[in-house]
Amino acid sequence: MSDDQSRAARTEAVRALEAEFGELIGQFRRVVTEHANRISPGMLPGAYKVFTTIVRRGSVTQSALAEHLLVDKGQLSRTVRELEQLGLVQRTPDPSDGRASLLSATPEGLERLDAARAPQENALAASLEEWSVDEIRSLARLLHALSAGTPPPPPPPPPPTP
Repeated sequence: MSDDQSRAARTEAVRALEAEFGELIGQFRRVVTEHANRISPGMLPGAYKVFTTIVRRGSVTQSALAEHLLVDKGQLSRTVRELEQLGLVQRTPDPSDGRASLLSATPEGLERLDAARAPQENALAASLEEWSVDEIRSLARLLHALSAGTPPPPPPPPPPTP
């Protein structure tokens, strides 16, 4: 294969990958919107993202949250107030900084999140049911390399046969 053909084949493969990522992102957006609406009708996906980030972090200051999410502090402040009013998030004094508060999910917020996620809880596992464990691990390894911007590491050696 010539260099031009090789470049064209790579371009075509990258465009196909881009298209599949577009489909995957569209599906993800639909799921996030559904989850947000199950938690609170009319909740915007951005508020859902803020809430789930707080849940994953356990507790976090608002400034650390803004930095992590790369969002405007004013918009984040309004979103956090909305989440507080919905009973999903609470503030507690930050023991390491008396001027700051820690944001964390309330027990009600965690219950509502679990209930919102329940209908699709096993969707990924079901989609991967026919995949081998090695294929799943390979996909995870390749996606990690892609998100890190590094070349993929070689696949792990097969386990020794007994």
